[in-house]
Amino acid sequence: MMNEWGIPTVYLESMLYDILKKFKFRNYNLPQIAIAGGFASEDQIYKGLALGAPYVNFVAVGRAAMAAAMSGKKVEELINSGTVPKEIQRFGSTKEEIFADIRELKLYYENTEDISAGAIGVYSYINRLSAGIKQLMALNRKFKLSYIDRSDIIPMTELAAQVTCLDTYDDILIRELEKL
Repeated sequence: MMNEWGIPTVYLESMLYDILKKFKFRNYNLPQIAIAGGFASEDQIYKGLALGAPYVNFVAVGRAAMAAAMSGKKVEELINSGTVPKEIQRFGSTKEEIFADIRELKLYYENTEDISAGAIGVYSYINRLSAGIKQLMALNRKFKLSYIDRSDIIPMTELAAQVTCLDTYDDILIRELEKL
């Protein structure tokens, strides 16, 4: 239901891009901008940064991070009650066995037992997003976040092209063929 309220994120970010582009043209001071609205995976975050580039500096992840926290908390409850399901038992039966990122957290904290599994779930989730974004950046030969730009994404439909003012594959193909 929450997805049906308000302006869809792609429309909102496209409007924001147009507004900030006009502000830049008028030499207004631009603030740092964060966009939010259903981002949950690394490819969505990358596209959010690309669509808003160079004006959008951050992508906020809300519900997905909360889901990671709740999942971690639930697993901890199952461990404590001794009722770890078979699907999870293949990873282990203790917090240290199931949550692989505890090993990394031990580099920063002496007593990882004090860290809730919900917090470890969020850490693991953000860690995964970070690794995925770095992979996407490397694949696109963008070795700094500031190198991500609108040319990194191509709309798949005419409506998406119209909303974002980005070129479709056909537009790019025609332009490249004219160079031959």
